[in-house]
Amino acid sequence: MATMNWRTINIDLLDPESPANFSIDTLSPAAPPVSASEVQSLSSQIKQLLRGGDSEGALRGALENPPYGGDAAAKEVHLATVVEILQSIKQSEMSPMLSRIYESEGGVEILDVLMKYLYKGMSHSSKPSSASTGSMSPQPTGFSQIHSRGGGEGGGQTMSVLLSWHEKLVEIAGPGSIVRVMSDRRTV
Repeated sequence: MATMNWRTINIDLLDPESPANFSIDTLSPAAPPVSASEVQSLSSQIKQLLRGGDSEGALRGALENPPYGGDAAAKEVHLATVVEILQSIKQSEMSPMLSRIYESEGGVEILDVLMKYLYKGMSHSSKPSSASTGSMSPQPTGFSQIHSRGGGEGGGQTMSVLLSWHEKLVEIAGPGSIVRVMSDRRTV
């Protein structure tokens, strides 16, 4: 009789429903590939709507077509477009606009995409720029002084706008939006 230590058997390999038996890639839906030129074209169309005074249409257009399958450059272009739209909307128009979007068909998903862009924008504006980390000057005292503070010029204003949108969005969509965004594997 062969001696086998039953405590060393990996029983997860014997269970067909074990997470060890399927690929984690199946958890996120496949996103069609999007090129940077397609995102740039969409961005120019959205900016045209914004120049025409249709800020809600521009916001909807940007949020209904997130480049989930795009490369990093395409996602950066789209993030810049969304942030530009958010900065152009007055604070008094935020709540009514978000309420209209929330009550429309597919509004919850659109607001969840907005929440993704708010978090991505906050993460980008909190990182110090490469110019600020490389522009240190030695002082006569022997200490170095960094010239710019905060994430570069205008970073604080952008963060303020994003935080205002976040506050209004949580008022309208509730904290469930935060949970859905944090658990979604698709990134913007």
